[in-house]
Amino acid sequence: MHRQHVVRMRVRVKQQLQHIALNQGMQRGKKLWSKVGMELLRKLELEPWTKQRRDTLLEMLQDLEARVRPLDEAVEREAAARPMSRLLQTHPGVGPVISLATVLTMGEVERFADSRSWVSYLGLNPSEESSGKTRRLGAISKQGNPFLRYLLVEGGASAVKADKDLGRMYARLKARKHHGVAKVAVARKLAVRLYWMARTHKPYPEVVRMQGSQSHPVAEVMAVDLNRPPASHQK
Repeated sequence: MHRQHVVRMRVRVKQQLQHIALNQGMQRGKKLWSKVGMELLRKLELEPWTKQRRDTLLEMLQDLEARVRPLDEAVEREAAARPMSRLLQTHPGVGPVISLATVLTMGEVERFADSRSWVSYLGLNPSEESSGKTRRLGAISKQGNPFLRYLLVEGGASAVKADKDLGRMYARLKARKHHGVAKVAVARKLAVRLYWMARTHKPYPEVVRMQGSQSHPVAEVMAVDLNRPPASHQK
């Protein structure tokens, strides 16, 4: 969590530097942080107070980069030392930070009856307003753990680039509704997958493959209790 606070400070500094660059007609996006981009940023001819602000922000960025680096290394070491963290990292978009945060925040997966309770704990479940026979689903409840929820949304943005199923889901919801809705929906599906990976001790390829299987319990929409037998075995 300390690393995340420092990373957010770095993000705010970068946003301010981007704003200065854009005001000077310098539109480089992420390339602004390359060696060439940073050199161009330092050479910008600016008004005195803007120049001082630019220089101060560059010093802050350098300091924050130096502070984040050892924290990244510490997270990588801790994640590598935990089998469950290594397992969760087999999913695209899930690196040492998300995997370690999931293991430490969620604890033993057996304490969650099913994936719904897991998702509810994260606050990624839709809020519900019911009256009589009418049931309306609204925005996510946000009642759970905000730290891990934020990380899953960020991880989902990376996962859609490598996972075709998540990519199609994101594109469809973004076109029909809003990119914010799409990001949250992807984060929720990612959370469900991580639950089943932890519950079954199976890596990403196997869990995703079982989603399409009609004979495996995990294929039951991946939302029922693992201890409950599939419909084909119930008498």
